[in-house]
Parts: sequence; structure tokens; C-alpha cells
Amino acid sequence: MSLLREMLSYTFLTRALIVGGLVSLCAAVLGVPLVLKRYSMIGDGLSHVGFGALAIAAALNAAPLTLAIPVTVAAAFLLLRLSAGGRIKGDAAIAMISTGSLALGVIVISLSTGMNTETGNYLFGSILSMSASDVRLSLGIAAAVLLLFLIFYNRIFAVTFDETFARATGTRAGAYNALLALLTALTVVVGMRMMGALLISGLVIFPALSAMRLCREFKHVIIVSAVISVLCFFIGTLVSFALAIPTGASVVCVDILILLICFGIGWIKER
Repeated sequence: MSLLREMLSYTFLTRALIVGGLVSLCAAVLGVPLVLKRYSMIGDGLSHVGFGALAIAAALNAAPLTLAIPVTVAAAFLLLRLSAGGRIKGDAAIAMISTGSLALGVIVISLSTGMNTETGNYLFGSILSMSASDVRLSLGIAAAVLLLFLIFYNRIFAVTFDETFARATGTRAGAYNALLALLTALTVVVGMRMMGALLISGLVIFPALSAMRLCREFKHVIIVSAVISVLCFFIGTLVSFALAIPTGASVVCVDILILLICFGIGWIKER
């Protein structure tokens, strides 16, 4: 408790905990349909696109999130378009766009500022990178993501489990797939400032997998995934502060530990 009080005495850590908790919540609820649709690596692909956009923003001295958000959203829609066309499968499209964006970001940084501490922050995240304006923008985006997910929850549920049947009943599956991609892109861009481009996808994948080992109903999986994700973020941040290690890596390691525990619990239940 004394460690927690000490951590909360720092304004930047309080800001990071608020934003990180909301981003973890958004990533968890979106991660469940993404994992079930076998599209979980979209978070990793979009984070690489975000890294490229952040690198260009740094070279132009522009506001990072202002440039990264529209670019990443456009990449999310492009991924859907490529996958729907049938010529390039979803995983191949993600690999193509993410690798190209990462390479572009590295080239831009090498030609402008060079590899420095800021580059490491983009790749691995930094809890110090959240300014007051970033916090306000992040809170607004996170609130919008959660609100839209709740409003269209039933439709997202329908296209997640049986997209063909959903289309047959009049549901515009393409529109709701696009909405899911949009919400994921916004969450990734907001979260990668703290978690880093290489680690943000952990917030999307691990809590969802953990919850699926404990629950069977979609709604229960969503709730448990959200609880696990937020809890892992707070524990990871506390460990990061105590041991002076990167926050993103600490959070992902806690997520992995919880996943292993959930797999063990699931195995016991099946026995």
C-alpha cells in the first residue's frame, strides 16, 4: 500500500493509470470478437502502422496522435478491403502492411532524428510519454470506443459467431466489421504510446484467451476479459514502478502469467 501511495503521488503516473486502465478495458472487449474471428493479429499490424505514422509526425514536428489516428484508421479499412477481396488472405494482408509500415518508420527516423530514446519509446512504450493533451484526447477516444461497442453489441455478437447467417437476416456485416476495425485502430493508437508498437497487441490477445479458458458464454467472456485486462495493467504498472522496468513489458508478462494460470484452471475443470 505504501508503494501504491508513492506511485499515485506522481501526476504522470496517475494520468497513465487512468488512460491505461481505459485502454486495457477497450482492448479486452474488442479482443474477444477479434480472437473468435481469427483476426487477433490486426492489433499487431495496426500498431506497426501507428509506429510509421508516429515516425513521420516526429520528422514533421507534428502532433503524434493527430497524424497517427487517421493513418491507422485508414490502414484498418484497407486491411478489411484486401481481405474481403479474396486475393490476399487476412494474415497475409496484415503481414504485408505491418512490415511495410515498420520499414517506412525506421527509414524516416534514420533520415530525420536518428535512432534515439524517442524511437525506443515508440517501439516499447513509455509511461512518461503521456502529456496532459494526450490524456484528454485518449479519454475521449476510449469513452467513444466503449460507448459504440455497447450500442452495437448485439450486431457485433452476430457477425462474430455466424457472419453468413447475420447477412441472411439483414445485418450489414461489412459495416459492423468496419466498425470493429475502426474501434481497434483507435484503441491501438491510444495504447501504443504507453505499451509500444511491439507490445500493444498483448492487450488485445492475452486477456481474451484467458477469459475463454474460464467462461463459455460470450457476455461472460467479455466481462471476465475486461476484468483480467484492467487488473493485469494495474499490477504490471505497479511492478514496473517497483523494479524500474518498462511498463509495457511488465504488463505483458503479467498477462502471460495470468494466461498460464487460467489454462491450468481450465485443464482442472476439464479433468
